Amino acid sequence: MARLVLVGLPGSGKSTVALALGRALGVTTCDTDDTIAERVGSTVGDYLRAVGEATFRSVELAALLDCVGHDAVVATGGGVVESESARDLLARELTVWLDAPDEVLVGRIAGGDRPLLGAEPAYAIAALRRKRSAWYEAVATARVDATGSVEDVSARVRRAMIAT
Repeated sequence: MARLVLVGLPGSGKSTVALALGRALGVTTCDTDDTIAERVGSTVGDYLRAVGEATFRSVELAALLDCVGHDAVVATGGGVVESESARDLLARELTVWLDAPDEVLVGRIAGGDRPLLGAEPAYAIAALRRKRSAWYEAVATARVDATGSVEDVSARVRRAMIAT
């Protein structure tokens, strides 16, 4: 069972915060995107474009299952909640939803390889928020403000962990 799982929209800081929390808690981290890239021998963006979203989500679920099997802080891809099986698994874990205003997320993802965001990232982030927010809320033990520095967000997550 994972020590903690982080979910949230692209740009919410899941990977960065997971690394900081892993160091602070003295445990390893597991990033589902890194796990996928290692398994398929490609970047997540290239793999998603090559196989499509449906196939990608099944590989993502396998990566999530692998990651939560370890005593680790787990960073997930933003769309992991699109899978009902993943949501069922996340609901059984200590899962924290990292959330920030859309303009913060768009600023953070600038220049990254995000195939699902297309040419209009601000529009895409708003659409993903409408689509996924209820799922994030359903699986999350806590929702944490992901604005500010990595240290600030990590401290908020640790406080949320203690409160649960």
